[in-house]
Amino acid sequence: MIPNKLQRGDTIGVISPSSPLLESKLEDINKSKTLMENYGFKVKFAKNAFSNTLGYSATVKEKVDDIHEMFLDKEVKAIFSSTGGNNSSSLFEYLDYEIIKNNPKIICGFSDFTSLTNVIYQKTGLVTFNGATFKSLTSWETDYGYKEVIKRFCEDDLSLGQDDDEYITIKDGVAEGKLIGGNLNLFSSLISGKYKVDCKDKILFIEDTGFEAEPADLSRYLYHMKQNGAFDEISGLWIGNYEHESGISIERVVMDVLGDEYNFPIIKSNNFGHTDRKTVIPIGIMARINTKDKCKIKLLEKCVI
Repeated sequence: MIPNKLQRGDTIGVISPSSPLLESKLEDINKSKTLMENYGFKVKFAKNAFSNTLGYSATVKEKVDDIHEMFLDKEVKAIFSSTGGNNSSSLFEYLDYEIIKNNPKIICGFSDFTSLTNVIYQKTGLVTFNGATFKSLTSWETDYGYKEVIKRFCEDDLSLGQDDDEYITIKDGVAEGKLIGGNLNLFSSLISGKYKVDCKDKILFIEDTGFEAEPADLSRYLYHMKQNGAFDEISGLWIGNYEHESGISIERVVMDVLGDEYNFPIIKSNNFGHTDRKTVIPIGIMARINTKDKCKIKLLEKCVI
């Protein structure tokens, strides 16, 4: 299912399925609200978006109620995660996936939101989006993320990133498949178990945050995926941003784990992840990697209608 694109006058809903919106985040949240209103959107915060009932977040019930209400609200045309954090995976078993399936709309975020975007796609077939959270529309140094949101959701532009984004070939090749992925830590927990995401013939995109994940952590996540057969199934791999004080790159860790055992193409760019350059990546849309092209990955079908 492909959601409808946004138009001026539409309402954007904001939820907090991960960490709460504490006072320290309100300046950026208010800036983002003003930014979107100036474009012509209305902004509606879920009733529990600012809740911190548990002292570290809202309760699971509060978060689930907010998601259900936003999908059921006919005025709301897109839903953004307010910020990143922890624990959105705690919502899986309490979500009513029929509500989501019967009320398809744009849903966007990154980092911890990786859990929800991939599981919602897996359970419902709704195309979801890895892109800026509501806070990060204004909390980074540039307006790159905001421009990518407008480009993807309002202008129906299929290009990934900007013309000056650099793509590096790690392993040559051509591949096609539907996109899945996001934060490596979170996605590595979705390749097995009750909420397993199907990796068969998919193009996987991964990134992580260097101020939380050590290179050894990346290795552990990747080996978990390898040991559970994820890399036997994917058709291609797209590596995003990772910056660690050691200088050890994510692509080095990936190749330490994968070696020469796999034939799929691997590319690297810094236009998604925990960085100001955040393109909006649709989960569940066909894409093609061709390492001979300047922009080495392209979307092959519309992601909003």
